[in-house]
Amino acid sequence: MARVTITQVAAHAGVSIASASRALNGQIASAETIAKVRDAAAALGYIADATAQSLKRGRTDQLAYAVADIGNPVYVEMMSVIERVVSSSGYRLVLSSTGTSSSSVDVVRDLGRGYVDGMILSPLRVTDELLAALAASPVPVVVLGRLPDGAPLDNVRADSPTAMRLIVDHLVAEGRRDLAFVNGPADTTPGMYRRDGFAAAVAAHPDVATRSVDAADFTIAAGYAAALEALQHDRRPDAIVAANDLIGIGALRAAEDLGLTVPDDISITGVDNTELAGVLRPGLTSVDLGAEERGRVAADLLLARISEPSRPAHTVTVAPTLVVRGSSSRAHDHGRIAPFVEGGSGDPDLDEERAAG
Repeated sequence: MARVTITQVAAHAGVSIASASRALNGQIASAETIAKVRDAAAALGYIADATAQSLKRGRTDQLAYAVADIGNPVYVEMMSVIERVVSSSGYRLVLSSTGTSSSSVDVVRDLGRGYVDGMILSPLRVTDELLAALAASPVPVVVLGRLPDGAPLDNVRADSPTAMRLIVDHLVAEGRRDLAFVNGPADTTPGMYRRDGFAAAVAAHPDVATRSVDAADFTIAAGYAAALEALQHDRRPDAIVAANDLIGIGALRAAEDLGLTVPDDISITGVDNTELAGVLRPGLTSVDLGAEERGRVAADLLLARISEPSRPAHTVTVAPTLVVRGSSSRAHDHGRIAPFVEGGSGDPDLDEERAAG
């Protein structure tokens, strides 16, 4: 069926094409003309050409959210918050999967096609090529994830080094002295900062032995394979520090398949504090990196950048919080939250006393 045109609407209403266009686009027109044109449009089933309208107005009323893995619960949590914030300002959110670092570059370069007014990007890898593409972007981009210091872009960061310190200090307070760090790919931004954060955290405990295994990806399956490798080492660790919750869930499964009891035989912790961490039995101790807050801040920064393109670039770091569950300690209540305390011990009782002053 042929699409009804504005020319047909104008003819049906008995007005000029220009008058019909003004009436349909909210421009100045008499009440009588507006009524005639709207009645004609309804009678004919006229649907405005959104592409043409967006080109005419110079905006699409769409924003993009681009992530490496649309199935990762952390990205889903951030997406929900971002959607709520931008929709309240009249924008529709579209989702894009970037996958590899080269795909991230392609997604940014595609912004030149004019399909969105801005983007929130969460890349796994930050390369010189990606930074160049971001610098040349015709629309504003806010990056979720750490950028090099001084990069002239709005940037919302998690604090992975502090997250690792909270976990290590907690495990040491629980009496663990042989920690295996199961990371994701170390050439990714989260992999690099969590690896370095773990190394710095254990350096404060000279009596703690460590080893590291890199999983092929930040997924349950990859975490399972890497945890099996760590657990079947000649010297079995008494704790696994997983770089995210999905790897941690894989580690829980690996421990179960090897006949180990959690946390009696081995403690397991994660990062992200996803909903999955709380529904497992035992629940997975995890560091909450503030996914909801990071999503909200990123959305606010993007809207502010669209409104004021020349404003200075902002970098926001969201503080982490340790959530202690049964995978690392039977002594703490399920889901108990340990507040972040600078120099904290990782013990909720002690740190709450310090926080209270």
